[in-house]
Amino acid sequence: MRKRKFLFPLGLLCFTLSVMAQQKGLLNTVNSQHVVMNNVDMGSVHWTKGFWADRFEVYKDTMILSMWKTLNNPEVSHSFRNFEIAAGDKEGVHSGPPFHDGDFYKWFEGVASVYAVTKDPRLDALMDEIIETLQKVQRQDGYIHTPVLIEERNETNKETAFRDRLNFETYNLGHLMTAACVHYRATGKRSLLEMAIKAADFLRNFYETASAELARNAICPSHYMGVVEMYRTTENSAYLKLAQNLIDIRGLVESGTDDNQDRIPFREQTKAMGHAVRANYLYAGVADVYAETGEQKLIENLKSIWDDIVNRKMYITGACGALYDGTSPDGTSYEPDSIQKVHQSYGRAYQLPNSTAHNETCANIGNLLFNWRMLQVSGDEKYADVMETALYNSILSGVSIDGKRFFYTNPLRVSADFPYTLRWSKEREEYITLCNCCPPNTVRTLCETHNYFYSVADNALWFHTYGGNKLDTSLPNGTVIQLSQVSDYPWDGKNSIRIDRISGNDEVSLFFRIPQWSGEATLSVNGKAIDISSEKGAYAEVKRRWKKGDIIELDLDMQTVLMEANPLVEEVRNQVAVKRGPLVYCLESMDIEEGYQMDDVMLPADMELTPRRMVIDGSPIICLEGQADLIAGDPSWKNQLYRPVAKEKEKVNIRLIPYYAWGNRGKGEMTVWMPLSR
Repeated sequence: MRKRKFLFPLGLLCFTLSVMAQQKGLLNTVNSQHVVMNNVDMGSVHWTKGFWADRFEVYKDTMILSMWKTLNNPEVSHSFRNFEIAAGDKEGVHSGPPFHDGDFYKWFEGVASVYAVTKDPRLDALMDEIIETLQKVQRQDGYIHTPVLIEERNETNKETAFRDRLNFETYNLGHLMTAACVHYRATGKRSLLEMAIKAADFLRNFYETASAELARNAICPSHYMGVVEMYRTTENSAYLKLAQNLIDIRGLVESGTDDNQDRIPFREQTKAMGHAVRANYLYAGVADVYAETGEQKLIENLKSIWDDIVNRKMYITGACGALYDGTSPDGTSYEPDSIQKVHQSYGRAYQLPNSTAHNETCANIGNLLFNWRMLQVSGDEKYADVMETALYNSILSGVSIDGKRFFYTNPLRVSADFPYTLRWSKEREEYITLCNCCPPNTVRTLCETHNYFYSVADNALWFHTYGGNKLDTSLPNGTVIQLSQVSDYPWDGKNSIRIDRISGNDEVSLFFRIPQWSGEATLSVNGKAIDISSEKGAYAEVKRRWKKGDIIELDLDMQTVLMEANPLVEEVRNQVAVKRGPLVYCLESMDIEEGYQMDDVMLPADMELTPRRMVIDGSPIICLEGQADLIAGDPSWKNQLYRPVAKEKEKVNIRLIPYYAWGNRGKGEMTVWMPLSR
């Protein structure tokens, strides 16, 4: 009897601790009824050696603090100074864009995510100091938005709450909520969470009384994700009702626009439209609502929109938002005569320019957030494939290798001969004066990368991508799993996983992602081969009673492949791009032998590309070297729109580097797509 009394509470304790641990994931879906897997604890994964270990060293020691110096320097950015003025600690007026507050919260979330892993007391103290200032800014009713609150403090009242639909109040509040949930899970402190509760209550009260037109102030809807995460954290059902209301109210707007995804109700939307950041944030937030409610219309529309993005509107790098500016293909009418403008947006199907590709880093991050949520509710590998593509290419490209400079846009071609100046710089910048929203978003996303490697489900552990790390987690049934992964991914497809500890004696399923890009993949357990021949583009399940010391070897074929686009993508007809594993490669002008012109290089269909190790700015990479065809005679295009086709070809040695690494060796030209020589 004593033994049974002892064992039962111990088992219950193990289960309780397991659930508590999973409540500390980047998303807390422990109680979500319509997910097939949950996040692991934010502190469960520690990088050991390899690609992400090297990157994380830069992020935690350089990128985080370098950005703090920028945000805390009013001579460069007024981001934190605005909070100090609104708090009464400094004198002055608001400076900078109205979404400065939200950008600061994004950076703060990145700090909390790093702290969850490192437990660095300096970061903890810095966050506490910042929160003290933020607490003095927030009004008693929960409202916090420095452009308005500084006007109130200075008694000038040029700005009032929710008067200007471009003031980004709900965007800022949404990022406050997300940052607060992450901070609470990382530190156990409620200081920022209490602020977020007050902000969420303010927003709930506002939407209960606001008109549909006034509610249109909800551009760039980060608050959909924020409100749902507040529901998951506090278990206050009013926040879930608010999230549902946010979707409903979009259908009540008069004179809505595709740019803001409110021309038609969401439940009638089946295609991606408008501003790509706003769109992808909306889709991620709606996926969160589905995870809690199971409303079938939501998931049906999300699947249709996903199909439209991935099969018609997404770049090979996982980037989204082809157009700088343009006209909505759907929100235009001739009776009456009206044209709807869009900007930084999705275009028509297959409209994917290269030199003028917008591809805002925030939109690419939104693509990751959307697909992460779709993966959680479905377990379908195709969502992990898009996540990985965006992460390794169009998100990682958003920051320099040294972690100090950032891109706003991510074009697939940069030419010195391009005849006009685009709005955004062709070179990364420490502070993007025109709009600095992407740098802090990149910081928080890359600092949270470890959260996307694993998920847990009932008696199951999922491997979404690979890299050198240690995992210490528990399954929903209380089974404790500790493992070590040795991998040089994404440079090498060989991955070795060792079980260091596993509690209990139950069978446990390990699900290994076999990417769509992999050639022939092999899997073995303790040297015995497992048949996964039919698992490409899926998760291969290995179910058994695991024991300490078990070794799993997964070998993914990192083949180099020339890729072509659907012929409806007119801009790259008869051109090819190069992929190796999850990485897209590009050609920089400095990597063409003897300085030949980038536009004269053609890739043979049977071209052999040899992987070689090299170093860019102290970071080891795998480049690809080979002989390409070259138009003979170096003909000029000066003052020529057309010319006869050159028939003579030569050979030229070229080197391709991963797309994310371009622009780290000085100014030059770059292209992802190159003419095919058959």
